[in-house]
Amino acid sequence: MKHFIYDLLVEYGLSERTAIFINMFALLFGLLLVTYLIDYIIKRVLWRISEAIAKRTKTNFDDILLSNRLPRNVAHIIPLFILIEFVPKVFTDFPESEKYIEKALFIIGVFLVLRIVKSLLNSIKDYLKTLPRYSDKPIDSYIQVFVIFAWILGAFVIFAILTGLSFFKFLGSLGAISAVIILVFKDTILGFVASIQVSLNDMVRIGDWITFEKFGADGNVIEINLATVKVQNWDMTITTIPTYALISESFKNWRGMTNSGGRRIKRSVIIKASTIKFLMESDLERYKKIQLVSGYVERQSNDIKKHNTEKNIDKSVLINGRNLTNFGIFRKYLQLYIENHSAINKDMTFMVRQLEPTPQGIPMEIYAFSSDQRWVNYEYIIGDIFDHVLASVKYFDLEVYELGLAQP
Repeated sequence: MKHFIYDLLVEYGLSERTAIFINMFALLFGLLLVTYLIDYIIKRVLWRISEAIAKRTKTNFDDILLSNRLPRNVAHIIPLFILIEFVPKVFTDFPESEKYIEKALFIIGVFLVLRIVKSLLNSIKDYLKTLPRYSDKPIDSYIQVFVIFAWILGAFVIFAILTGLSFFKFLGSLGAISAVIILVFKDTILGFVASIQVSLNDMVRIGDWITFEKFGADGNVIEINLATVKVQNWDMTITTIPTYALISESFKNWRGMTNSGGRRIKRSVIIKASTIKFLMESDLERYKKIQLVSGYVERQSNDIKKHNTEKNIDKSVLINGRNLTNFGIFRKYLQLYIENHSAINKDMTFMVRQLEPTPQGIPMEIYAFSSDQRWVNYEYIIGDIFDHVLASVKYFDLEVYELGLAQP
């Protein structure tokens, strides 16, 4: 190869040095052209074979390999070997350049291997995400760890090539700078440890609704990777949270609510204390017309009459003995209303309770769980319940507290 066109150039009167340079460039151009053609042919053939295999197989893993361009990356291996084999012969007359060119080709080989590894790992990641059992797992985190390790290993190999040291001797010399390496990759190490703990403890899954007030996150987890967790908020914005914050900070995961079959309703109305009263017989007769509590009012009034008669209670003063109140009957009405509401989960806790009096009045709270957990439907259910509650207050001679209205 040395005398490819060298002798011809010398015969035409060119100097030996000029002839050597032209001969080298001609050889290099020819080698690169042949290598390119071989690379093109291998790439096309390998791609068509891979496509044919992918169409015939039932699994989609080979389709994912194609989408991540693994066959194309593998196709570059043979042309690279050809260059490694023949480039030194091209630069025989330039030993110094030959040494640097060989190192450059080996470094290109390292990058090619890293591309192949990355394509393969991405294919594995995409394939695992199609499997139901792995769809909510932080696969991205683990794949990123392998990619990082591969790049670190590749960087070590490149440095070993550049310095001329053997790979294992180069690794041995890294002990002195291990502290620097740990400092540089601190976030990566923290993220890796956090990803493992999040996965093992099942703290967060893709698709979970989480609330993280410190980072302003309130929405569904759409991605978990080595360094960050991405949350799509309800206003469609994206919040990025450091993965290690999930184990070092406090956040709320709503998965328990989702899995429970109900979404909590916990809301109250404040009743003006001045409208709460003992009930007279005329009031009871009027309340008996309210169907949900008619039976309750009938039973309770009979029991109270019997008790007061037996105890010879002086009922000329209403406070004496046992009495019913409009507030108590209203509470019972709401309890029966919730029990009969079709959107309330009857297998979970539901109650109506009186809370501690406030300067504004007496809160009456409904505590229950809706059977529909979807946000829009959940808000509709709450609205439907409290529309009825607010409209029914006046039928029990009660009033809802409103700021700014004069108190009687």
